[in-house]
Amino acid sequence: MIEITEKPIDVQKIIDAASIKQAGAVNVFVGTIRDSANNKTVTRLEYEAYESMAVSEIEKIINEASRRWPVLAHAVSHRTGIVLPGDVAVVIAIATPHRKESFAACQFVIDELKLKAPIWKKEIFEGGEEWISAHP
Repeated sequence: MIEITEKPIDVQKIIDAASIKQAGAVNVFVGTIRDSANNKTVTRLEYEAYESMAVSEIEKIINEASRRWPVLAHAVSHRTGIVLPGDVAVVIAIATPHRKESFAACQFVIDELKLKAPIWKKEIFEGGEEWISAHP
């Protein structure tokens, strides 16, 4: 399951989508919005995405993760639109037979998603705003 959504993410739904009886581990990454960045108070983020391409890129990332580790199941959800401090912006769940592989695959997926998926983030803070790159 891969989704790009304007609605709040149901974290348990993502976990459930990646949970299967063959897995000994389901690693979950929950990315939340901070209330400050670079000594500025963040009031909100605005995410934009090229949805069909983002889903396609995330599928490629999952496929690469599955070549590197024994991924049994996965689920990814990423928010678009206005997201406030404390809100969940992205959830990734990766199921593998063992925990070490699950941790590694989950980290790979979030790192690659931030680099490759056409999802853009604008940070609005007290006194201004700016587009933020994945890894400045």
